[in-house]
Amino acid sequence: MRFILLIIVLCFPFIDLYATVRFARFTGVPVWGWLVMSFIAGFYLLRNERMAFRAATIAAMHGEQPLLRGLLDSGRKVLAGFLFMVPGVLSDLLALLLLALPLNLGREFTPRPVAAGQFGSSRKTIDGDYQRVE
Repeated sequence: MRFILLIIVLCFPFIDLYATVRFARFTGVPVWGWLVMSFIAGFYLLRNERMAFRAATIAAMHGEQPLLRGLLDSGRKVLAGFLFMVPGVLSDLLALLLLALPLNLGREFTPRPVAAGQFGSSRKTIDGDYQRVE
């Protein structure tokens, strides 16, 4: 099984470049143009994600959003950026598929004020009396 996986990983770049050459002939776009455009797209995606990851980490430290959600979103965008930088049409399609995954479906995207350590919508209030002792 490991041998088959190794063959797939080693053959993927060659298959990807072959598919890129065929796609370039079909569309009339030069191969180098396709490779340069996808590399630039991956570079900008990685560059923008670096700033967004910092903001998401700071928001998680302040308790505004869960840390795991920010890491998952950032991780898939970084992986998509690297796939854009790998030369080929198939890796670009995988990157677009990865970016189109609805991983945050059903969650709101606006930051909400939450006390540290509480990430659910079920907040319980505790009624009580207090007395100051001096």
